[in-house]
Amino acid sequence: MRHGDKINNLGRTASHRKALLSNLANALLVNKRIVTTLAKAKALRTYVEPLITKTRKNDSKEQISHNHRLVFSQLQSKEAVKELFTVIAPKVAGRPGGYTRIIKLGKRVGDNAETALIELVDFNEVYTKGTEKAATTTTKRTRRAGGGKKKAEAKEEAAETPLAETTPPAEEAKAE
Repeated sequence: MRHGDKINNLGRTASHRKALLSNLANALLVNKRIVTTLAKAKALRTYVEPLITKTRKNDSKEQISHNHRLVFSQLQSKEAVKELFTVIAPKVAGRPGGYTRIIKLGKRVGDNAETALIELVDFNEVYTKGTEKAATTTTKRTRRAGGGKKKAEAKEEAAETPLAETTPPAEEAKAE
């Protein structure tokens, strides 16, 4: 019986499975999308999404370097960690979770295995073409009255944007 056994062992020993998921995660982070079997893609999603979440939690300098160490201990690749913290993290800063997408591709010809494409959600131009917006950095929100910083920024923006000089339609008709 498999009571409470939720991990997919993928037919491998623990060390082999750890190495497989690390290599798949490196390939996914560097290439932004990979094609693999459906079972590996589902296992990879549970492996890589917490790593991406760690890149978002950067409160202090010590926290940043600690998260770098934690992610590097899982991936063992400087290139993948650098890509994750410099390219991927700013793009997913506003997303609360769900950083990957799995698309089923059908069965593989050689062994009839279910194949799937796993990709990072924010890096697919087809799906994000109409919804492009700048990555916003999340700030701590409080329920205090005032909001002096936001009001000051709004006043500066209003002062910087020039008002377009337009003539009312009635005056245009009289001029003709």
